[in-house]
Amino acid sequence: MDPPVVPRERLGDWQRVDETTERAFASGPVSVDASTVRYERAAARPPRPFCFASRLHIRPETPPNAVLTALVERRARSGFRERLAERDIAEVEHRGDRAIAVDDPRASRATLSTFRGVARVGTEKRRTPIEALLAVWESGEYLLGGGAYPIGEGPYPSGGSPADARRELLGIVRGIESPADRDGAD
Repeated sequence: MDPPVVPRERLGDWQRVDETTERAFASGPVSVDASTVRYERAAARPPRPFCFASRLHIRPETPPNAVLTALVERRARSGFRERLAERDIAEVEHRGDRAIAVDDPRASRATLSTFRGVARVGTEKRRTPIEALLAVWESGEYLLGGGAYPIGEGPYPSGGSPADARRELLGIVRGIESPADRDGAD
C-alpha cells in the first residue's frame, strides 16, 4: 500500500527520511494498516522539525462513518503521543481540537489536534518546548498528517518564528492527497 502524497512544492527544504507500512491496530477480524512517509527539516539543529503523512487501510473494507471516524481519531491521537515519546518528547499535553479545511474538495474537514511537550536534546538533555499537530480526515479513506516543531527561542535562523513553522506545517498537511488522486508527486 502506497503512502499518501505530499506535494513537492509544499516541502521546500524538507527531506524524506522514512517510509513504512505497519499494523497499527488489530482486534479479532478487524485490522488497520498504516502506510506512512516522514520528512525532517534539512539543516535544522535538534530537535529537528518533522512532518508525516499516513494512509489507513481498514479490513474488512468499511466506508468512513461517524463511529469509525471517532475511533480512528482517538487511536491516532494515542499513536501520535507514542511517536512523540519515541522522539524524546515528554510531558505531552493535548491542548485541544478544531476543524480545518484541507485542499481536497472531496474530503471532509480535518480534525486538528494540538499538543505541547518538551524535547530532551543532547547529552545534557537540554529541554526545548515543542508544539505538535495531528490532523485526521477522510477522503474515501482515512488520511493523517502532522508533525512537530520547536516553539522556544533560538532554533529559527533568518528571522523565522514558531508561527512561521506552524503555518508551513499546516500548509503541508492541507496538501496531503491519496495516491489515487495525484500522479508524479513525492
